[in-house]
Amino acid sequence: MTEEFEVSESSASTFDIKKFLFRALSYWKLFLLLLAVGVFIVYQQNIREEFSYRLGTKISIEDDSNPLFTSTQSLSFNWGGVTSKVQTMIVMLKSRSHHEKVVDRLEFYKSYLKEGRFRMQDIYKAAPFRFDHDYNFPQLISIPIKITFLTANSYELEVDFLNPRVFGQNCITKKISGVDVSVGVFKKQFQLNDSINLPFLKGKIVIPENKQAVIGKPFFFMFGNFDNVVASYNARTGVTNAQGSPILDITLIDKNREKIVDYLNAIVSVLSEDQLNRKNQYATNAIDFIDDQIFKVKNELSDNADALNEYRKKNKIYSLDNEGKLINDKFTKFEAEKESIKKQLSYYSSLENYLLTSNSFTEVPAPSIAGIGDANILTNISKINNLSVEKSKLQYSVRDNTSIFNDLNRQIEGLKNVLLENISSVTQGLRRDLQTTNSKLSEVEAEFSKLPEDQQELLTMSRQYSLSERNYNMFLSKRGEAEIIKASNVSDILIIDPAKNTGAQVLGRNLNIRYVFAFFAALLIPLLLAFILTFIDNSIHSPMDVEKLSSIPILGVIAKNTLDNNLAVHRKPKSAVAEAFRAVRSNLQYFYKEQKLDGNKTVMVTSSVSGEGKTFCSINVATVFALSGKKTILLGLDLRKPKIFGDFKIKNDIGVVNYLIGQESLENVIQKTEVEHLDVITSGPIPPNPSELLINEKLNELIKVLKSKYDYIILDTPPIGLVADALELLDYVDVTLYVIRQDYTKKGMLNLINEKYKTKQINNISLIYNGYDQKAKYGYGYGYGYGYGYGYGNYANGYHDDGKRKLSLKSKLKNIFRFNKKI
Repeated sequence: MTEEFEVSESSASTFDIKKFLFRALSYWKLFLLLLAVGVFIVYQQNIREEFSYRLGTKISIEDDSNPLFTSTQSLSFNWGGVTSKVQTMIVMLKSRSHHEKVVDRLEFYKSYLKEGRFRMQDIYKAAPFRFDHDYNFPQLISIPIKITFLTANSYELEVDFLNPRVFGQNCITKKISGVDVSVGVFKKQFQLNDSINLPFLKGKIVIPENKQAVIGKPFFFMFGNFDNVVASYNARTGVTNAQGSPILDITLIDKNREKIVDYLNAIVSVLSEDQLNRKNQYATNAIDFIDDQIFKVKNELSDNADALNEYRKKNKIYSLDNEGKLINDKFTKFEAEKESIKKQLSYYSSLENYLLTSNSFTEVPAPSIAGIGDANILTNISKINNLSVEKSKLQYSVRDNTSIFNDLNRQIEGLKNVLLENISSVTQGLRRDLQTTNSKLSEVEAEFSKLPEDQQELLTMSRQYSLSERNYNMFLSKRGEAEIIKASNVSDILIIDPAKNTGAQVLGRNLNIRYVFAFFAALLIPLLLAFILTFIDNSIHSPMDVEKLSSIPILGVIAKNTLDNNLAVHRKPKSAVAEAFRAVRSNLQYFYKEQKLDGNKTVMVTSSVSGEGKTFCSINVATVFALSGKKTILLGLDLRKPKIFGDFKIKNDIGVVNYLIGQESLENVIQKTEVEHLDVITSGPIPPNPSELLINEKLNELIKVLKSKYDYIILDTPPIGLVADALELLDYVDVTLYVIRQDYTKKGMLNLINEKYKTKQINNISLIYNGYDQKAKYGYGYGYGYGYGYGYGNYANGYHDDGKRKLSLKSKLKNIFRFNKKI
């Protein structure tokens, strides 16, 4: 028995999965309520959901060299392109300044709206009007302006001012300033195309060619804070690039797909224009410089021409003689040679300085600018440039591979040294050529000094004019080259897939999945509630709980009493409760027979605490014995809290207390009841010393006298878990019935009686399970019987009378389920 008790204690501490499941199932109404609320909330959210869309465009960053811009041209050019060009484009696309240009170009700081079911909707180009605003006037920001067309040519403007001071922003300077207004609704009517000139708004409403006014329907337009609008578009724009790839994917998220298309295309357009302008900057700067030089040379040429003509008219010398012409030709030839040599020397000096001071050799000036034709120079410059370009590309696409870069650096360094040697050698030769040319010019100047003075003056003027003319023609030629290069340049931005209002990706959650979440949330709450209550629950909810907690046998299972008093057996003798007490009577008689107890019997009914149905069980156990024809007396020994008199509608003026203190005789304290063969001795007035009275010898005498008069003596005693009075009465009783009430008795309350039973302090004790309700939310629906006479459903028809003549459909289904389960 000790081992059995220890096992039951261990099992009591474990989590009861079955109880948890049945408790959770009992919350099905809560689940349905939560599910209905959840579905309603999700539905309201779904119908209010405003979808965002994502569209994209795809561009490629190319290195398009101008086919007209080659090494044979006389302008400097970029041999290797721009390093890290893709990264530069990504940074530009994400820059605030770039988005400012796009927002400004599209005027996206101005929105057109209409009232939707739940919110304002951006209708963009679908608006039937446009507001042409004054760009240099502070327009009202962050407050919608209502436009309602009264006729095809008139409308009403309405603004609701909530504060006495509002703000406007200049669309050119972006400066924000305050404006004082009157709080309330401002209304004013205008004719179409009339100028609106208000302190907070300036412009006019126009109808586009493909639109017409919608009379009576309100529309809105609103200016947003420029910086906020730019920041919003910048934040919603994404740029992605696979490593080493020149392809850029540009995406934008917005609620209006047409806006996405226009914004993405404008992003690419602005980027392409900016890049092309930067690419043309060399040619543009060259053209500006050449224009300045042409202006100067043109004036110089005009002055020289005028001076020459004036001299000819004055001296009547219109041409040089043969000797003068010859000398002039020599001057022209040797001066051209000298100028060419100086250009080459200057170029080589610049090239040498560039090679010595630069780390990158992708911007080597074109040799042809100075008329360089040396094959070694041209070949080596081309090689060093190609290697530098390759190095620049590898720096962007290759990481942590020093061997490749070391090899390229060695090759570049070798070519640089070769070029420096070539430059040194060629420079020495050019200086010798320059000395030779200067010597020849000196000889020509000696010949020139021998000419007549008029011929010398005419020759000098002719030389100055020719030099100016040659420079003028050269600059005109250079300008023509620059114009051709600028006109033929193309952007490095290649649009692969322009933005289009097709295949937009809808962003946001799948709205239907919300219903799944609502279902699981509605399911989780009852499960969590059931788990917590089961975890912290310390009450007894079924006979099986009792079996786990105690090794004391259960004598009977009593159903929940539905009457307004405790006389269940007397008032409903055919009820299931009455049959359960009859089963208790039968089991007691079987127990008496086994224990060979003859004669009068004494039964004590007690419990752990008050409220467990001890008095209810005492009354009905006494009643079933009396109904069997046995003389029975119910003795109320719960002196602290007497109860039994109320159910029998008798008085409690005198009782066992009066007998024990010698005030009244036994005949005076015994009271008859309406139940045949059943008498009652109430407890009487509450005494100050109940425990002392119960251990008085008078109680022993009382029990002896009652045994001589009655077949069964039922003792209604105080709760054993609260006071020790019941323990004092154990010597007088044959059997002790310990009452446990479903959903009321705590598991720990059985520890005391288990210990008494384990240590043999209490013998012949059995448990009465009271208040059993198979429909209770904590119950299991076992059809618990134990052979104690507690039947169910159709099996009890004709035997039990609970006041129900018809079974509901739900009960029938339950009975069929139980029957099938038993089979």
